[in-house]
Amino acid sequence: MGNESLAKSSDTSLEKKGPISQNLSNDGIPNESLASDHIGIENISIEPSRLYEAVSALKNYGFNYLQCQGGYDEGPGKNLVSFYHFITVDDFQKIEKIKEVRLKVFLRRDSDLSIPSLYKIFKGSDWQERETYDMYGINFIDHPNPKRLLMPEDWRGWPLRKDYIQPDFYELQDAY
Repeated sequence: MGNESLAKSSDTSLEKKGPISQNLSNDGIPNESLASDHIGIENISIEPSRLYEAVSALKNYGFNYLQCQGGYDEGPGKNLVSFYHFITVDDFQKIEKIKEVRLKVFLRRDSDLSIPSLYKIFKGSDWQERETYDMYGINFIDHPNPKRLLMPEDWRGWPLRKDYIQPDFYELQDAY
C-alpha cells in the first residue's frame, strides 16, 4: 500500500503543475509550479542558475514578448523576488486568446543576489532590470549597463526594500 500511495502522490503533484511548468520539466528544466494568480495566469518559480535556460525555452514555446520585469521584497528577513511576465504576441487578426506566464526567482537576502540578465534574449529588459537593481539591489549578470537608473550614483542602499533605513544625508528642501 505504501508504493501505491507514493505513486498516487507523485501523480497528484504532476497534475498540480500547470502546462507550461510541465513543459519545462519535460525539457529537463527544474521548476516549481506556484498557485495561479487572481486572473488564472500560471506562476512558476525558477532557480537563478536556470533562469536563462527557462526563458530561452519559453521563447521557443511562443512567449515572444517580455511584458514586464520587476522586483519586490517579501518582508524583513524574507526573500527578494525578481518576477517576469511573458506573453505571446502575434498578428492581431490571429489572436484568439493572449497566452501568458509569470516566472519568479526567489533570492535569500543574505545570499548572492545575482541572476542572469535577459538582455540578450529580450532587449526590453534593459531599463527594467536597471530599475530592479536600483531599488532592490538584485544584480543582473552580463547586463550591458549595470548602473543606477533612478537614484544618484552615490546613493546608499536599496530604497524599496522593507528593511531600508533612509539615510539622513539627503535633506528635504524647502518648496518655497
